[in-house]
Amino acid sequence: MPIRARDRGHPSNRAGYARVARLLPRVSGRAAALLMLALAVPARAGDEAVGLVLPGQMPLGHFDQHGGENLYRAICQGCHMPDARGAQGAGQYPALAANPKLASSAYPALTVLQGRRGMPPFAESLSDEQIAEVVNYVRSHFGNSFADNVTPGDVARLRASLSTPGKSP
Repeated sequence: MPIRARDRGHPSNRAGYARVARLLPRVSGRAAALLMLALAVPARAGDEAVGLVLPGQMPLGHFDQHGGENLYRAICQGCHMPDARGAQGAGQYPALAANPKLASSAYPALTVLQGRRGMPPFAESLSDEQIAEVVNYVRSHFGNSFADNVTPGDVARLRASLSTPGKSP
């Protein structure tokens, strides 16, 4: 019979409740470890393991958002902050606000495609159109006022140059 909250104070239940309370954290930790192990191990021979997303990793897949602002909010602001001023703490996330490096339209497009330092690459997760949208948004907001826009064609050419061995972007 479970111990109800109102019975905890009764002398006959205090010892039992204390034993259960001491066991719960250990059981929870073991259960969590078993669950993680079960998710990482294939169910049958030949099956692929379910991929766990570890801290610091981006899940693979495609983003459904469109429009530079929506993409920035969904993907970029988690690290670069809503005001694009960057952050320091567990990692260092550069400011995109008033950033002179964004003067070259190829620089942010290549950074989004292939990643840079701690930033993951998004070439497999974003279309050429989405990359152009978010790059143009960042280059025209947050104190940046670069007039030349990146087109999806520009991004496609950069993407192709990355996949061609020996060719530099």
